[in-house]
Amino acid sequence: MPKDWFEWHDLYNSEPKLQQRLQIVREYISHSLDVSLPGIIRVVSVCAGDGRDLLGTLSKHPRAKDVYARLVELDPKLVERGKLAIESAGLAKQIEFVNGDATNSSNYAGAVPADIVIVCGIFGNLADEAELNRLLRNLSLLSKKGSLIIWTRGETKDIRHSDTVRKLLREADFEEVSFKLTPTGDMAVGLHRYLGEGSALLENQQLFVFSGTPNRAAQPVFQTSGE
Repeated sequence: MPKDWFEWHDLYNSEPKLQQRLQIVREYISHSLDVSLPGIIRVVSVCAGDGRDLLGTLSKHPRAKDVYARLVELDPKLVERGKLAIESAGLAKQIEFVNGDATNSSNYAGAVPADIVIVCGIFGNLADEAELNRLLRNLSLLSKKGSLIIWTRGETKDIRHSDTVRKLLREADFEEVSFKLTPTGDMAVGLHRYLGEGSALLENQQLFVFSGTPNRAAQPVFQTSGE
């Protein structure tokens, strides 16, 4: 099993379920860019890893030069790899990679409200449904009316965890734009639009608590009712 998150991200080279999830995430990022208004497109990525979802999309997208992004990731090795990819793509003046705690609101100051918010690989690493609900409601601090949110959630054999995510998103003032399961059926990816007015970002507010570890990442940390 992976000993750290840098090693875990290398599983994208061999795990079909992760490759399938990444393909859908990039599809949703591309769609979100397509439907964005002319001008600057502001993007934030929470627990961004090495940024391969956004960077892989921008490498082929005609609106890449319109994107100004803040990617927040705690693992310094993943940040370094992401920065190298940004420089290689010629996007260093547009994309900022912050080596910091993605759960702390201060790391998004000056980059929000965003037009596109990426929260992938997070929901299965939260302690319980209450913590998931807190994070979803705190997305109002990163968003504005019309912002698009891209998220992922692992599934298990007996419980459709994504059903809970979709229900809580509806309750938090998000409407579903698109939803897909990977061909293997064990990864869900959603695209939602925020209908609220957004909230002022406060300094040093904890948006959520990340409870997962690389060794547990293959299994959901909490069980839900599957509603």
